[in-house]
Amino acid sequence: MTATDTYLLLRAFCDELARCGMEHACTAPGSRCTPIVLSLVREERIRSWSHIDERCAGFFALGAGKHSGRPVAVTCTSGTAAANLAPAVIEARHARVPLIVLTADRPPELREVGAGQTIDQLKLYGDAVKWFFEVGVDEATPAALRFIRTLACRAYWTAVAGPPGPVHLNFPLREPLVLDRPLPLPDDDTGRAGARPYVTCDPGVSGAPAGGTPPSGRIVIVAGSDRDPAAAQELAGFAARNRIPLLADPLSGARRGEAAIAHYDLLLRDAEFGAAHRPEFVIRTGDLPTSKPLRAWLAGLETAQIAFDPDGAWQDPDAVVGMRIKAPYRALLGDRVLDTDGDWFASWRAADDAVAGAIERTLGDELSEPMAARRLGEWLPPDATLFVASSMPIRDVEEFVAGRRDGPRIISNRGANGIDGTVSSAFGARAAADEGPVVLLIGDVALAHDIGGLLAASRLGLALTIVLLNNDGGGIFHFLPVAGETDAFEEHVATPHGLDFSKAAALYGCGFERAHTVAELRAAVEASIAGDGTTIIEVRTDREENLALHRRVAEAALAARRPE
Repeated sequence: MTATDTYLLLRAFCDELARCGMEHACTAPGSRCTPIVLSLVREERIRSWSHIDERCAGFFALGAGKHSGRPVAVTCTSGTAAANLAPAVIEARHARVPLIVLTADRPPELREVGAGQTIDQLKLYGDAVKWFFEVGVDEATPAALRFIRTLACRAYWTAVAGPPGPVHLNFPLREPLVLDRPLPLPDDDTGRAGARPYVTCDPGVSGAPAGGTPPSGRIVIVAGSDRDPAAAQELAGFAARNRIPLLADPLSGARRGEAAIAHYDLLLRDAEFGAAHRPEFVIRTGDLPTSKPLRAWLAGLETAQIAFDPDGAWQDPDAVVGMRIKAPYRALLGDRVLDTDGDWFASWRAADDAVAGAIERTLGDELSEPMAARRLGEWLPPDATLFVASSMPIRDVEEFVAGRRDGPRIISNRGANGIDGTVSSAFGARAAADEGPVVLLIGDVALAHDIGGLLAASRLGLALTIVLLNNDGGGIFHFLPVAGETDAFEEHVATPHGLDFSKAAALYGCGFERAHTVAELRAAVEASIAGDGTTIIEVRTDREENLALHRRVAEAALAARRPE
């Protein structure tokens, strides 16, 4: 085997990835990964995004894959560089995001003999990946070229097939790692004619066909995170036509139209309301929403619950789902008009409108964390993407963002629910977005955790609007019982940091503004998304005041539901 053989095989491998439909890849610097990096970069149909940090590269690829729905490749050198991709791989598995991880490795003769930068990379990510394969890069014979093309297609289709997720290919590469002469022009005839992939894959159609007895009466639909915006719009239309209350997580894309009950989180905190609105039938689609009140309400129901999921994912921690259909909801319901209870729907609609009014009155005109979330959902144009950090921001978006006929797309890393890599994922979403701005709503701890992700702004020339909710610590922990442990809470749980993010913005070449009013926030957001750079817009808040505001909203919502 020569370096030329290695590069010929890797060129065919990258050619097949592009034929299958790959558009983006992420690279990180290193020596052992040189052949993979150069092969990806020289494949003109794949845009390669350069990163200096493997963790940022992994989450950037995750964000691009989440936004586009297509597999994104990420490559790195051997050793702990590969281990730094683990958090993004885990998130990709739990969030069902297609990812192809290409790790370079030392060849077998250099393993466990004291060679530098060498760890055990075989099945490094365990069950977090859908498939692992150790790739032998040997002589570039016609048979080997056909094999490497098949391998690339298998990796791509395995990553994208339901449920989508990460695959891991480990490449043990021998020196020399660079060519001593230009690579010959492509002349192998192993590729399919017409730029077709060597192997195509038909996912087929599974699940129950339309037929059977449709549900009727008091029906409620619970819509969780969904990767198909078109399906979300269809679901919203189906619910509106049939006058079915649609409890839609903002990540579902279905929080739109007359049927969307946006404030179910506050409604279902009232045990009396929940008991009076027990349905006769529950239809569940997508992932289970974040809301604890909604989850608890579903867990306490004794009525029939049916879950639709084209990937067959098991989203039922309370073991209450009685039927699963491995297909989109339309496989069973289609365009049917159901016999539903109009008064039941009207009671949900009236309650949601009452709570919406209570929220507006309680939030008033002051700029706050809930206000920022609510107004971003209201202000952003339909072609925008709102990327929301885990922890408190996603909960505020679920609780406070109202329904809109043409709202922005909302996405978040809610597979494993971690805050790591959020900035990089948002930049990845920006890279994959064909048009429209991307706005990141993030807390200060999450931004500090992935501060290096800001480097994508200047190095990759990507524009991102970052709305930073800075309460100098982990504000979400004030909502938990641990907040009462006053001897250790502030230092060890809330973890105030005292960071001046204007200096971080300057370090990474980003703009910075501080908004003190709702009007200033709106002006700053609109100016940023109209520009061509990355801007951090900071909203300073107080953790204790934020807790008190949330409690006042909950009390006002209860009063609105129970007028005297």
